[in-house]
Amino acid sequence: MRMIDDCRYHLVQLGISMSDADQLRRIAMTLHRWHEMECGDGNDYGSWCITRGKKDSRGAFEYDDAGKPYMEYHSHTSNGAKYTRIADRENGAKRRLTRIMANYPQLTYYIQGDPRGASLYIIPKTGLFASDPSPEYLEANYTRGVAVYK
Repeated sequence: MRMIDDCRYHLVQLGISMSDADQLRRIAMTLHRWHEMECGDGNDYGSWCITRGKKDSRGAFEYDDAGKPYMEYHSHTSNGAKYTRIADRENGAKRRLTRIMANYPQLTYYIQGDPRGASLYIIPKTGLFASDPSPEYLEANYTRGVAVYK
């Protein structure tokens, strides 16, 4: 069995439709790539990463975790950074995830921001929680769910 089939199989076993399982997989891939780019990348000419913030009236960049996303580029041959506004694929993926998960009240989810592992886990509430889980509990127990991956 291929890895994608294994992931979708386990999601369907939780009661998720196959079409929603496919959507969750795409959301997980979007989040994973976003988290990779937040960590950054580079080559012989420069380095870049996604950051959030805004440009002030003078054009200087102000970092703000709740701000709009920008690609921050540092050339290895000049001082200073350049900022280019980019589409907010992270929040779009989170909105799609929220809409899908509203159909499955017996389940919750956890987004893990470290790109070295799966970015999305779907977790059954029954047997784990008396009511809706706290973020602290999810952070410590998300691996009890199904890892959604490529």
